[in-house]
Amino acid sequence: MSRKIFLTLALLMFVLAACQPAEPVEFSASPPPSTEVPAEPVEATEPAETLPPTEAPTAESYPSPTEAPTAESYPSPTEAPTVEPYPGPDAAETVGYCGGSSDVISFPLEIVDDMGNTITLEQYPQAIVSLSPSTTEILFAIGAGDQVAGRDDMSLYPEEALAVESIGSLWGELPTEAILTLEPDLVVAAQIISPENVQALQDLGLNVYWQSNPADFDGLYNNLCDFAVLTGHVDQTEALITDLQTRVDAVLTTVSAAESSPSVFYELDASQDPSNPWTTGSGTFIDYIITLAGGTNAAGALEGDFAQFSIEALITANPDVILLGDALYGVTPESVAERPGWDAIAAVQNEAIYPIDPNIMSVPGPRLVDGLEETARLLHPDLFE
Repeated sequence: MSRKIFLTLALLMFVLAACQPAEPVEFSASPPPSTEVPAEPVEATEPAETLPPTEAPTAESYPSPTEAPTAESYPSPTEAPTVEPYPGPDAAETVGYCGGSSDVISFPLEIVDDMGNTITLEQYPQAIVSLSPSTTEILFAIGAGDQVAGRDDMSLYPEEALAVESIGSLWGELPTEAILTLEPDLVVAAQIISPENVQALQDLGLNVYWQSNPADFDGLYNNLCDFAVLTGHVDQTEALITDLQTRVDAVLTTVSAAESSPSVFYELDASQDPSNPWTTGSGTFIDYIITLAGGTNAAGALEGDFAQFSIEALITANPDVILLGDALYGVTPESVAERPGWDAIAAVQNEAIYPIDPNIMSVPGPRLVDGLEETARLLHPDLFE
């Protein structure tokens, strides 16, 4: 009996021992070595969801060009562009104001002009007819002058353009026969060409690219890029834009030291009635240049590219400087000073009347930067000595 009790007790002790854990387990909050988090944060070398360098980032992974990217949003190996790149073919895969190099452009090429018309090109055009001084100037400035087969008779710059055949004047009836004779593979036109004339050319089976006037220098750079993509001169255009931006920045830096902002009257034309000269109001490129050059448009209360300013209003505005955009037509500082009533104006009294080339102020091409530089020098001569 006692032997059975002993065996029973021994068996019970063995079972109880088998049910006890050998050692208590310690749970650590640290991950295993392969996923260990360093004590100090380190810079990520790869995004959490890696995007190939040639793949356009999504809106979720990469902020808009005007928003600085953060480490959390997209640790891109390259710096975000300071300006929005031109949305041309494969622009997301390249860098630069115009979207990179002409090498990324493929054909057939489709591009939408500023009138909303889609232009399709099977190759870069080799016989371009330019219907505007600004488009002619741009084509030559970006290195596409050899592709220009015709121009209007107002396209007189650069000098090389004079060797290109003229289709005649665009005032009055459109010279369609002269245009067709040149067999253009592309016709380019600026805002001075009406939508009706654009439609008339399209009805003849012509490829027409219409470009609106820029409102500021960024708009000018975009216009340059449009033509760069159309003609295959992206690299040359990128270099041109970089130079123009550098020059604009230099002017802005210089005039930032100015102690005053002189009032400026810009005269477009006073040939018909000197007591009611034509000027330009707010929202125009001339107004924009005057402002960037460190001045104030005396006719800023007016609107539009062409507005009349009476002598009474001019005397009240009392501008410090008068710029003669009509100097090419024989108007001189002396003739202005002799106009009845103008001797009451500060600019006349202080002999601050200056002729200026209207082409560098009004033709929406690269020479607008020349206009900014010249205007700044005239308004703040002491800063540019």
